[in-house]
Amino acid sequence: MQENEGSLHIVITGVGRGIGRAMAIAALARGWKVSGTVRQLGDAPRGAEELLADMRDRNRLLAIGAQLGPVDVLINNAGVIGPDRQTTLDMDYDGFAETLLVNTLAPLAMAQAVLPKMPGGGRILTISSQMAWMGYAKSDRMAYRASKSAVNKVMQGLATDLRDRQIAVALIDPGWVRTDMGGTEADEDAAQVARGILDIAGTLDMARTGHFLRWTGEERGF
Repeated sequence: MQENEGSLHIVITGVGRGIGRAMAIAALARGWKVSGTVRQLGDAPRGAEELLADMRDRNRLLAIGAQLGPVDVLINNAGVIGPDRQTTLDMDYDGFAETLLVNTLAPLAMAQAVLPKMPGGGRILTISSQMAWMGYAKSDRMAYRASKSAVNKVMQGLATDLRDRQIAVALIDPGWVRTDMGGTEADEDAAQVARGILDIAGTLDMARTGHFLRWTGEERGF
């Protein structure tokens, strides 16, 4: 998709920093209307509609959905890396629960909040991780890995349930991105990844609903 091709209303969670902010900036450059959740007012890029939200508060997410106009695309981007202690032999269980709340339950709650605004079809993308892949057996960051694996399954199920409504759902592996979360040694540039994800957001169709895709559009596989 070329920049400024058409006009979509896109809702992105977590536009205050990282990939979310980069996606908001790139979407605005394409002439799209952007609504984005932030933890503090003033954190969103200029031109985006700010939606103050704590992703752990499902009632707040439902309230946000109620205040929106028609939505073409939802991108569930907001997430946390999880607690300091998160191996199978030394787990911060409260931190694990909060990681699941933000990374797994909030995307489903946000999707449910926005669905009434997609009566004629739409697209829901959720940012997952290569660390969710079942063929990747490392055991560090286990709360994060488990939360992303879980959201993959939840969104796969959502894709099945929304097929008749012509709402396409996909999981996105952004790779290892240079952000506050990814660190300075990461492989991928946030702006480039953001543009790739928006390309998917603008073209995703029912033929690929329920799929796990790389940010480049290639199949990732679960």
